[in-house]
Amino acid sequence: MPECPSVPELVEFDDPALANLLFGPRNAHLDMLAKTSGAHITSRGASVLVESDDPDVRRALCQVFVQLYALLRGGLVLGEQDITRAYAMVRNDPGLNLGAVFRDAVFVSTPRKTVTARNVAQKAYLEALRTNELVFAVGPAGTGKTYLAVAMALSMLQRHRVKRIVLTRPAVEAGERLGFLPGDLAEKVNPYLRPLYDALYDMTPQPKVAAMLESGVIEIAPLAFMRGRTLNDAFIILDEAQNTTREQMKMFLTRMGFGSRMVVTGDATQIDLPAQPGADRPRSGLVHALGLLQQVPGLAIHRFSKADVVRHPLVGAIVSAYDEAEKAAPAV
Repeated sequence: MPECPSVPELVEFDDPALANLLFGPRNAHLDMLAKTSGAHITSRGASVLVESDDPDVRRALCQVFVQLYALLRGGLVLGEQDITRAYAMVRNDPGLNLGAVFRDAVFVSTPRKTVTARNVAQKAYLEALRTNELVFAVGPAGTGKTYLAVAMALSMLQRHRVKRIVLTRPAVEAGERLGFLPGDLAEKVNPYLRPLYDALYDMTPQPKVAAMLESGVIEIAPLAFMRGRTLNDAFIILDEAQNTTREQMKMFLTRMGFGSRMVVTGDATQIDLPAQPGADRPRSGLVHALGLLQQVPGLAIHRFSKADVVRHPLVGAIVSAYDEAEKAAPAV
């Protein structure tokens, strides 16, 4: 296994075939890392040369190359996103062992695919989902809050840990009114629930999802449909919870029955609720619950940051740009 030199510029590998896997087709992985880090990266046979004025960048890239090469030797298959994600994680935590994230990552088996934690935050989140009856997941778009919760729900359904899955969201009107949408009530709320369908279809064949929806094994409904119910032996996910009121959040949380799991996901910076008269900002049920319930035993609160975004790299940049703009904007 290669070692990082004291001045991390040239890293040499002993297996040209593995080195080519690391570099990517036509050095695609190296080009992505160069674009992400701002360094100049070139390959020479089975070695890679890193040039950058920033010693921390050189050091981080060297660590990434050395650790990913060792993982490739161990049989791990790496995708393009894994390469850039590895660099971002090592930059945030120079002492990080990437094997703990990739090779020993927590994973969830679903009918169509195995869903693997893609960073340390996702690993901790999946572990929280496994060990707690109620989990709050808070953070920006693209961190996997809803996707991983649906994966865990399907996994527990497969293993008969629960008998059904209930997925719900508040149908908050953000710029459009439900009354102007075509169809009956079910068809009107369907656009609000689309992200939940997307996650299901990605992990389970569509005909099987349709059969489970028809039989009631999977239920997708707006939050208003939860009132008055007690949900036993179910995995229940409340998505976009920042758009619940305090009353709705209390109503939802008290639906939990015996043998059930609950996951509440949301982003406190994306509240679409109308502001109350005299209030600085809308009174989100998620924000209120996070402050009220943080000391309650038996539940977990997992917070993602913009560094944990695992969608297209542009998503992380967009989240950062909006965050910076909000900080710079004068208070109204």
